Amino acid sequence: MSRAWTYGDNVNTDVLYPGRHLANIDPKYQAAHALEDLDPGFAKTVQAGDVVVGGKFFGCGSSREQAVTCLKYAGVPFVIAASFARIYYRNAINNGLPPLVSPEASAKIQSGDDVTVDLEAGLIRNRTRNETYRFEAFPEFLQRLLAAGGLIPYLRQQVLVKQ
Repeated sequence: MSRAWTYGDNVNTDVLYPGRHLANIDPKYQAAHALEDLDPGFAKTVQAGDVVVGGKFFGCGSSREQAVTCLKYAGVPFVIAASFARIYYRNAINNGLPPLVSPEASAKIQSGDDVTVDLEAGLIRNRTRNETYRFEAFPEFLQRLLAAGGLIPYLRQQVLVKQ
């Protein structure tokens, strides 16, 4: 089961991962402080496979990558939103956390809904409500990059393959 955690519009990087924690690069530490200023119970109760759903302009604010990696290290496999701040969108791809743009899913998914995703088909399934929403599937090269775990792991694969 992939439980949904829903948040509204303009969820910024300061509430995704507070600036006071930026000095610590330990993945477990980052996961333990994910969303703590917006939803203090999130980090304590999120489970691997749970999904974060935002509204418009998700990830606005600073360019801190920790706003992506804290969710990834908490076990969130993808984020769904009506729209993303451009830098957050790119940071998510670079760090292997697929940012799925679906205004319909963002509007209809509610906290606690059971949600699954088919990245190749561009489909989000809300099993709780028996609904399916579309998002634009990633091009093949981005699918390979995401499958590798992000830009750095992808580049390592490419270098190792060519040696």
